[in-house]
Amino acid sequence: MTRVRGAVPRVVSLVPSLTEAVAVTAPGLLVGATDWCSHPAGLDVARIGGTKNPDVPAVLALRPDLVLANEEENRAPDLDALRAGGAEVLVTEVRTLDQGLAALGDVLAACGAPRRPSWLAEAEEAWAAAEPVAEEEVTAVVPIWRRPWMVLGRDTFAGDLLARLGVRNLYADHPERYPKVPAGELAAARPRLVVLPDEPYRFTADDGPEAFPGAAAALVDGRMLTWYGPSLARAPRLLARDLRAALR
Repeated sequence: MTRVRGAVPRVVSLVPSLTEAVAVTAPGLLVGATDWCSHPAGLDVARIGGTKNPDVPAVLALRPDLVLANEEENRAPDLDALRAGGAEVLVTEVRTLDQGLAALGDVLAACGAPRRPSWLAEAEEAWAAAEPVAEEEVTAVVPIWRRPWMVLGRDTFAGDLLARLGVRNLYADHPERYPKVPAGELAAARPRLVVLPDEPYRFTADDGPEAFPGAAAALVDGRMLTWYGPSLARAPRLLARDLRAALR
């Protein structure tokens, strides 16, 4: 991760998780965020397009001292264009909970905000106390898209969170991080559980569980599973609640 020294008065975030983290910790630093930055509610900043298609001239017009990005959520050509326009870009890599917690501290410090605000301390404590949702390890598949089916593969933040709750992703050793796998093959893996988040694809009780006969289906809040920010303080409790409910 690149580091920026000193206080940063003008920040643009291209990552919803980081937008929420900065806005909650140091209101007033953010001057721009993506259209997908939905938290905190009522965030009043300039909107500069999506995570995959930001309006680079609009970002540069905001004269940011720092642009927050992520190696997975944002495209390298956009980040290169921002750098070419004179912007300082801080790029995070988050594939585990520990990486996420460390990245949050670094990002906040780079913005001139407290490195360990109360919500971050609460998140660390909540995950340290997290317990498995069942007495035995639970095997699972975790779709993130449909048409075509895509699932969590290796080295994912969401997969690490589930592992800390005693849920083993059956595709955690796949060579790809988000492989496309036919529904029949997923069902044939015979998972005990299918975890269905409501983002990026919005799985519902009527759209998703029917493809996995014989498996328990847990509909979970995608933000709790994939966002690294203030939601991490509540995530272990809420995810465990939904996973346990599905396994009953």
